[in-house]
Amino acid sequence: MIHNSQLFDVYRSMAQHAAEVQRVSAENISRASEPGYKAQAVEAFEDYMARTGAGAGQSTSSPSFRVFDAELPEAPNGNSVNIETEALTSAQAAGQHSMALSVYSKSLDLLRTAIGRGR
Repeated sequence: MIHNSQLFDVYRSMAQHAAEVQRVSAENISRASEPGYKAQAVEAFEDYMARTGAGAGQSTSSPSFRVFDAELPEAPNGNSVNIETEALTSAQAAGQHSMALSVYSKSLDLLRTAIGRGR
């Protein structure tokens, strides 16, 4: 029953989204000097929620986030990776991940307290 809670599904998906953003950002950074490489981006979490209906009771246990070519200016060699942008994206994803895990953890604490099994 508790593991099927919609709140837990949403924050689990948020943490998974942040991890996917981190993965894509790391891939972009690792290919920053590759001629012709187009930087990738992950759809916004809000767009994922709207597209899948996850906020309306749909299961989010195995999310599939859309990854697309980012619309960024290209260097003369055709590469569109911007290290500063990737660093900012990565930091934002770390914050999103931390928030999702914090809310998930606090929700579990509240449930434990409600059933009389506090920390």
